[in-house]
Amino acid sequence: MSIVTRRLGPSDLPLMRSLNALFGEAFGEPATYGADPPTDSYLADLLAKDHVIALVTVEAGVVTGGLVAYELDKFEQARREIYIYDLAVAEAQRRRGIATALIQHLGRLGAERGAWVLYVQADHGDDPAIALYEGLGAREEVLHFDIRVST
Repeated sequence: MSIVTRRLGPSDLPLMRSLNALFGEAFGEPATYGADPPTDSYLADLLAKDHVIALVTVEAGVVTGGLVAYELDKFEQARREIYIYDLAVAEAQRRRGIATALIQHLGRLGAERGAWVLYVQADHGDDPAIALYEGLGAREEVLHFDIRVST
């Protein structure tokens, strides 16, 4: 059975809300992804942006996996990078190739858009994610910093 992935657009608000719920469950952060949901107008505007990419897999009307990525234009060369910000698969659906299918779909979109690389962050201890990403690309050791903005 092949896995069908699709990009969400402005009219796919219920699927995007389901994807956010999946992220909250998969990451153990339901409040982050569901306590203060954006308005329909905000979500539709975001999904209409060309550089914002949301992909999902749906089976029997239920979102089984998805990712959100952002395309970044570069200054040092005329090229793009695509950052996978969130990626999750429902626990009962894991080990079926859904995450790989989502990343491959994103790679095809990236190639069409002139991107030279996809990149993603994995947390220490998230061995399944690390194994997935190592199977698809080259590992880099980096540090990640959250810098608060002043208000």
